[in-house]
Amino acid sequence: MIQRIQTIYLIVVILLSGVLPFWINLWSDNQGRPIFAQKEVLVSAVFFSSAFLAAAAISLYKHRKNQFVINRLNIILNLFLLGFFVYRSLNLSGESNISEKGIGMLIPVFSIVFLVLANRAIKKDEDLVKSVDRLR
Repeated sequence: MIQRIQTIYLIVVILLSGVLPFWINLWSDNQGRPIFAQKEVLVSAVFFSSAFLAAAAISLYKHRKNQFVINRLNIILNLFLLGFFVYRSLNLSGESNISEKGIGMLIPVFSIVFLVLANRAIKKDEDLVKSVDRLR
C-alpha cells in the first residue's frame, strides 16, 4: 500500500541501496581514481540484496510481522556493509599517497535510519490493529 509512510521510507531505501552507490564513489584508490560499487562485486551484491529486501518488505504489506522481520534482516545486512566500509577506510593508506573516503560510505547509515523509521511505522500500524481487535 503506497499510502503508508513505511512504504515511502522503504522506497527511499531502495533508491539509496539500488541506485545511489553506482553514481557516488565509495572511496578513491592510491592513484586518485574513484571506486564505485560496480567495481566491487561483493559490495554491489550486498547493495542489491539490501534493495531487494526493501522491495520484498513493500510487497508484504499485508503481513506486518514478516515485514518487520525482513526490515530487521536488512538492518543487519547494512550493519555488515557499514562494518566492511569502516574496516576498508581504516586500511586505506592515505598518508603518503592521495586516497579519500567517499561520501558513498555513508549510504548504509542513511539506509539504517530509514529502515528504523519504517519499522517504527510498522509497529505503530500493528499496535493500531491490535487495539481495534480488542474492541471487537
